[in-house]
Amino acid sequence: MRAALRKNPGRLLSLAAWSLAAWSLAAVTPGAAHAQGADGFYRGKTVTILIGYSVGGSDDLWARLIARHMGRFLPGQPVVTPQNLPGAGSLVAANQIYNTAPKDGTVLGMINRGVPFEPMLGNKSAQFDPLKFTYLGSPDRDVIVGYIRSDAPLKHARDMRTQELIVAATGSGADSFTYPNVLKNLFNLNIRVVSGYPGSRDMNLAVERNEVHATFISYDTAAREPKFANGARKIFLQGTMSPDPRMPDTPTLGDLAGDDEQKRAIELVLYRAQMGRPMVAPPDLPAERASALRKAFVDTLNDAQAREEAQKQMLNVSIVPPEELLDLVRKAYSADAKTIARVTAALR
Repeated sequence: MRAALRKNPGRLLSLAAWSLAAWSLAAVTPGAAHAQGADGFYRGKTVTILIGYSVGGSDDLWARLIARHMGRFLPGQPVVTPQNLPGAGSLVAANQIYNTAPKDGTVLGMINRGVPFEPMLGNKSAQFDPLKFTYLGSPDRDVIVGYIRSDAPLKHARDMRTQELIVAATGSGADSFTYPNVLKNLFNLNIRVVSGYPGSRDMNLAVERNEVHATFISYDTAAREPKFANGARKIFLQGTMSPDPRMPDTPTLGDLAGDDEQKRAIELVLYRAQMGRPMVAPPDLPAERASALRKAFVDTLNDAQAREEAQKQMLNVSIVPPEELLDLVRKAYSADAKTIARVTAALR
């Protein structure tokens, strides 16, 4: 399993050459970086938050909200700037953060919750060791749901056994790709996945244009859609083992598990659900800078002004601490080989 975590520098995904050049010019020498305290280092600096998706989705809204407020809580009060870098369900951003961004605390990123599990599942484009990311935490614990046109042929989750469901997705590692493929391959359901959409806004537009029947997005993203409020869209499945209190009567992935092997596979898949929206920094960050970033992240999300803004955008603050994120990744990578192989096969 650890072999899947080995990096292959010759195949690094390297988008945004401009950003690499800018970071290289801004980076200090390794000795100086470790010698400076967080206050002295960040004063006068710019911190970039890479967002693994296009504009408009929940990840984008969260990252931009954090960027607007986090500078107030970092030592030296640097400027914090969001930058969208969509691609492969945020895998492009994760590779950039791990491999080419300076490891000095000036580049952070919000990545999809499923990306840390991609090396375990054999994705060779995932060129990082997820246990070595510097996790800052997650701002929420939202649930992934199946979000469908109310006039689609499918009326209930069990109808996927006989009715074809066409689903919009971004790319490998993303919830929009993982959940329908698990349903299709683990439960032999009649699903066709159309991937390549940059983010949730684009997938929702695909549903609106009737290019597809449905997509898998976060509950908060679905709840913000006017079509959901007026009944033109509905939630037909939730990505949990037991019902979320907001959806007590909606079927769960756990309801579909027919035996213990399927249940173990679903439990492994759902480790990702508990990751929320991971905010990460590169590995090997100076300890005092990692500590400053983690404190600023929590202070931002506990700030009254930031929380009021989150509430207006229908973003629900529920902080997942960094140690919990790392523990979830460790648990997933300690799963038995048979279950990992079954989930890997389901996602191909």
